[in-house]
Amino acid sequence: METSQMKPRIKLGCAGRGVQPSSPSRPVSLQELPVDTQFRMVVESGVFDFFDRLPLADKVGEYIAAVEKYDFPVLGSAWTYRIGEDPLGVLAHNLSNAAAAGVRYHNMMVLTHHADGHVVTDEELVDLYLRAHEAGERCGIQIGFEVHILMWSEDFRRVAVVAEKVRERGVPFRFVMDYSHCIFKIGNPDEQAISGIVDDVKYGRVVLDPFEPGNLADSWLGMNMVWWQQNRPAVPNGPLNRWAKGDDGQPGRGVQYPYVRPNPGEWYDDWHAWLLEPTREVVRKTIRHHLTHDDSPLELMTVDYINLPDYGLGVGYNTFESSVAVARFIRDTYDQLERELAAVQ
Repeated sequence: METSQMKPRIKLGCAGRGVQPSSPSRPVSLQELPVDTQFRMVVESGVFDFFDRLPLADKVGEYIAAVEKYDFPVLGSAWTYRIGEDPLGVLAHNLSNAAAAGVRYHNMMVLTHHADGHVVTDEELVDLYLRAHEAGERCGIQIGFEVHILMWSEDFRRVAVVAEKVRERGVPFRFVMDYSHCIFKIGNPDEQAISGIVDDVKYGRVVLDPFEPGNLADSWLGMNMVWWQQNRPAVPNGPLNRWAKGDDGQPGRGVQYPYVRPNPGEWYDDWHAWLLEPTREVVRKTIRHHLTHDDSPLELMTVDYINLPDYGLGVGYNTFESSVAVARFIRDTYDQLERELAAVQ
C-alpha cells in the first residue's frame, strides 16, 4: 500500500475477530475459524496489508506457519489489562508471544477500575504506560493506549490529560483512536452518562459529532498523537445488539453497524446508509491530517469488526464482507485525498 506520489502509504490491517463469513444459518460466534483459514480469507480479499491479532500461547505456532505460508505479516495486537492484577506481568507474556510471530504493535486496553475497585488514577495510568513503553522497546514492539468503552478512556475528557502527562516525561503518547466508541454515544444520554459527559455534551464542552467544530476527533488529531486508527462502523445512538447479551445479562451496547446493507433476517434493526457518514468522516480526517503533517505519528489503520456482545456476536450479516467494503472505502479515500492534495501543490 505504498505510493511514490507522496509519503509511504499507511498499512491497513484486518482484525482477526471479524474474519467470519457469517450468515443467518451461521451467525457470528465466539468460535473462530482456524488461523490458516482466517489468513487465507484476508489475503484473498486483496485489500489488506497485515493481520491484526494477538497470538495466544497455544496458537503461536499456527500464526508463524500462516505468516510463512501466505507471506503475510501479523503486525497489530491488543489485550485488556487491569491495574492491580500484574498488568506488566501479563504484558510480558503477551509481548513474548507477539514477538515470536513478528508482531510490531500492541494496543493496551486498560480497564476503568483497579483490582481493588477504585477508578484508576492518572498517575497509575502514566506509570503503567511508561513501564509498558520500556517493556515494548526491549522487544521491538511499540505500545499504545486506546479510547474504548469499559476502559479508563471511556471518560473521553481524560485522554488529553493522560497524554500530556506522559509527554511531560519525555515519552511519546501513542494513541489508538477507535472513534466508534464516541460515535455510538451521539444522541444517547444513557451512554453519555456512563462516560460522565451528559452536561459537557449539553453545553458544548465535549463534542462527539465529527462534523461539528471542536469535536474530539479533531482535538485528538490536533494533538498529533494518533498512532493507530481503528475503523469499526458505528452510528449515532447505535441500536443495542438484541441478539447477544453481555456478562450483565443485558443486550450488547451497539458499537458496531453493518457497512453493507443486510439482507432480511440478517440484522435486528432498520439499516440506513447515511448513518455511516460519521464513520467515513473520521477516516477522511485521519488520512487528511496524516498527508498534511510531515510529523504525523500515524503508522497503521485497521478495520475492526469483532465478535463480542457489544459488537457483532449473534448477527447474521456477513461481517467479513463489511470489513472488506470498509477497507475498499479507506483505500479509495486515500487515493482521492492524495490526488486532491497533489493538485494544489
